[in-house]
Amino acid sequence: MNNRYANHPNDSKKYDTNQLREHYMVEEIFSDDKVELTYSHVDRIIFGGIKPVNESLKLEAGKSMGVDYFLERREMGVINVGGEGIVSIDGEESALNNKDGLYIGKGNKDIIFKSSNPKNPAKFYINSVPAHKEYKTVKIEIEKANPVKMGDNSTLNKRTIYQYVHPNVCESCQLLMGLTILEPGSAWNTMPCHTHERRMEVYFYFDMEEDTRVIHLMGEPTETRHLIVKNEQAIISPSWSIHSGVGTSNYTFIWGMCGENQTFTDLDHISMDTLR
Repeated sequence: MNNRYANHPNDSKKYDTNQLREHYMVEEIFSDDKVELTYSHVDRIIFGGIKPVNESLKLEAGKSMGVDYFLERREMGVINVGGEGIVSIDGEESALNNKDGLYIGKGNKDIIFKSSNPKNPAKFYINSVPAHKEYKTVKIEIEKANPVKMGDNSTLNKRTIYQYVHPNVCESCQLLMGLTILEPGSAWNTMPCHTHERRMEVYFYFDMEEDTRVIHLMGEPTETRHLIVKNEQAIISPSWSIHSGVGTSNYTFIWGMCGENQTFTDLDHISMDTLR
């Protein structure tokens, strides 16, 4: 478990590129037969990748969590971005194909991940946040996620937002999670950009070609910064930061949010004249 600590927005104004990446970016999400997780002190979200190849991997609670098992006081969302895999929850198995997801509620103890075919291993990307109530586990295939089509070819942001862990799909305490697929010819995930002071967000970029890059924009609207992101890397986006990015080609990303509410449209739009 890697730790990332929260900081004041004024601090980021003084960071160079290496410091920005150190505080806000996670460059390695998946490693063979390992659980790679990051504990962010921004709303205490845990995110990362689980890639079982030759063995099954169990989700364990470390000392930094202060509990007996991982979901003792948490809930979790899972989306598989690799080959077919299986998630066992207290002995009950769910098979997940590529882009299938799961919501796993508070109180489930034994969470085990494995791949159906070691030659094409599953890649389970997870978001976990504190929870105060138990909700039932729900399997969410991409066909069962709630699709929201947005954008236009003329503005280079035609995309479909698939809501997985969302009130329109399943109950959760505070976690919101889903993925956005940009259509060919589109590059912006959102512009004009926005903030949402009441929720933080983590972006995980994937399904990108080797040479594709996303310029992820962050920072306060009048003090913007950027990070260059390649395939299967993640960005921590605090509530005070803008949320936006543009790619050298189309791409897909998983978004996960937690905070004061689950109102997906609760955001503060930033005018183009404000950006600096």
